[in-house]
This record gives sequence, structure tokens and C-alpha cells, in this order.
Amino acid sequence: MSGLVLYGTTYCHLCEDAEAVLNEAGVSAAYIDIADDDGLIERYGTLIPVLRRSDTGAELGWPFDAGMVMRFLV
Repeated sequence: MSGLVLYGTTYCHLCEDAEAVLNEAGVSAAYIDIADDDGLIERYGTLIPVLRRSDTGAELGWPFDAGMVMRFLV
């Protein structure tokens, strides 16, 4: 599925773990570093990593595993 965004930031070990989970699930997502946007920091600062569907706006917050990601995409 295209249209996935993973919100995170540099030096976030949980964000690295989330990327590994996406790879395990065979899913790709655009990565957006929230540090570049004050609005994103305010919205996601304590929640990252967050996986977001662009089509529905639904969000999947950490922690998640490959199975949860696959169910999120259905």
C-alpha cells in the first residue's frame, strides 16, 4: 500500500524499531522527521513513532508489530 507515513525523529531508537517492523511486514512508508516542523512536534512529540494512512487519516501508535501493521492496512 502506498500512502503511508511514519513520523519519527533522528536518534529515536523506537523509530528505528518501527522501521524494522515495517520492513519485516514488507511495508514501505515515507519517513517524516518531526523535528523539521513545529506543528508536528506539538502533535507527535511524545507519541512517536506513529504510522499514518494518508487515505483515511488513521494512525497506529507505537508499540506495534508486523501483525498489527497488516491489520491496520486492511
